[in-house]
Amino acid sequence: MRILASSVFLTFTCCLLAKPSDVIFLWPGEAPGEKQGEVDAELEKPPKNESDVLRITNVSKPSMRIFPADPESANGTAVLVCPGGGYNILAYEHEGVDVCEWLNSFGVTAILLKYRVPRRKGREKHDAPLQDAQRAMGLLRQYSQKWNISPNKIGILGFSAGGNLAVMVSTSFNSRTYSKLDQSDEVSCRPDFSILIYPAYLVDRKNRNELFPEVKVSADCPPCFFAHTGDDNVPAEGSALLYLALEKAGIVGNELHLYPFGGHGYGMRKSKDFVSSWPNRAKEWMSAIGVLEK
Repeated sequence: MRILASSVFLTFTCCLLAKPSDVIFLWPGEAPGEKQGEVDAELEKPPKNESDVLRITNVSKPSMRIFPADPESANGTAVLVCPGGGYNILAYEHEGVDVCEWLNSFGVTAILLKYRVPRRKGREKHDAPLQDAQRAMGLLRQYSQKWNISPNKIGILGFSAGGNLAVMVSTSFNSRTYSKLDQSDEVSCRPDFSILIYPAYLVDRKNRNELFPEVKVSADCPPCFFAHTGDDNVPAEGSALLYLALEKAGIVGNELHLYPFGGHGYGMRKSKDFVSSWPNRAKEWMSAIGVLEK
């Protein structure tokens, strides 16, 4: 049994030392709490038309893919990207790959997180994904030198359910939500900054006057950037209330953008609505808080 465990760990370590852009599995073996046969084989559903999106579902082997910044422009900053999809699928392209390429364009290394979906029976919607995101943040810090990133310039960016996941990582970093495995779980999993694009599941859709109790804001939370629209079916009050809670907690550097129109799920796609300028505003914010400096 000891030989088997050592072999698994050795294989896992070799994966972590793989060249950038390779897919790196987060867990040496089964992810915590997984039940064999609970989900079918991973499935990728290509877009049906130009307005449709690439969907990935049935993820039971969570992983991350490194998109390294060009060495000549790299500033040492890294961002863990969390696509949305209601915790049932991952909108992997316009809220994932496209975002990573945008981050690369100004010297930021991007890490695309493929977290577990769909929701697991008997567990909170964000429970398994939070384990995956915490694990990924720890791995990024532990192996930051290998991937040419600064351990104190690692942020997180999420859309919709991925935005909710980014919120949970940004407010639930004081302890791991799984049994620690190695040194990667001993380092902090706190993001240094968070970019939240139409984050979901922060308030009740009917009674929009307070954040859900699982969102626990403290003075140790990172500064956050928000973009949301008033006509979004996911209430913009969630972003507004979280922004106010961060300000009340004394966190410096938050930025909130509430646009009138644009709906939900636009990701990186351009449109006639002003909300499609959010990437420019987010880049300016990252510069303002100092994470784009070499």
